[in-house]
Amino acid sequence: MLDWIINIAHAAISTGRDVLPILVILLGFQFLVIRKKVPNFKKIVIGFVYVLLGLTLFLVGLEQALFPLGETMATQLSDPDFLGAKGKPETLQWHDYYWVYIFAAAIGFSTTVAEPSLIAVAIKAEEISGGSISAWGLRAAVAIGVAIGVSLGAYRIVSGTPLPIYIMVGYIIVIIQTFFAAKTIIPLAYDSGGVTTSTVTVPVVAALGLGLASTVPGRSPLLDGFGLIAFASVFPIMSVLAYALIAEKMAKRVKAKKVASSSGSGA
Repeated sequence: MLDWIINIAHAAISTGRDVLPILVILLGFQFLVIRKKVPNFKKIVIGFVYVLLGLTLFLVGLEQALFPLGETMATQLSDPDFLGAKGKPETLQWHDYYWVYIFAAAIGFSTTVAEPSLIAVAIKAEEISGGSISAWGLRAAVAIGVAIGVSLGAYRIVSGTPLPIYIMVGYIIVIIQTFFAAKTIIPLAYDSGGVTTSTVTVPVVAALGLGLASTVPGRSPLLDGFGLIAFASVFPIMSVLAYALIAEKMAKRVKAKKVASSSGSGA
């Protein structure tokens, strides 16, 4: 119990030290540049305390739950005995790690759907677009992109292929998609790649990569363990642009059917 309290206290001190520059900048601009009293100062102080408390508990949760869980799952799923190597891990091929790819896709999808920053962006996008952009549709498109990206990133770790090739090809595809996508969806698609690398997705995905790289023979956690987050950033852009293109084509088909049916009834 005492160790738990000490751990939380250390996390609270660290969080306060990290958040302090933000508070200094905000108050500095308020009093030195704008030169006005802070409106609703009491509510802001209470909210700031909530932020410190929330971040503190979140960091403790990361350290004690999410990071160990991600590494443990990756280690267990890539264990040579679990994969049927029978004490000979060098005999394993990339396709023997199919459970790892399935888990990577599933955890990528689920963490992205639960990502608070993505929920906020999706809700705002639906409000501003007047409902033409569905919040759930956007979240699903981003989550599918992350699932594919993290699964492909897990394959890269297992196969040992170079990371830059995947990222360069991914961005080339994004550039090509950009030429065909509607201008209204391009900024949102690019932002969708950033909101996935946030509080829930990053810890689990990073732990997955490190655990996998430490278990697969011949892989280095430093050289191969990192990079999954890059996949989680690129592929959502691709999936959202693809979602926009498909939605646009479906809308055109519905409109064409309505026009054809109205002209047929008029005849």
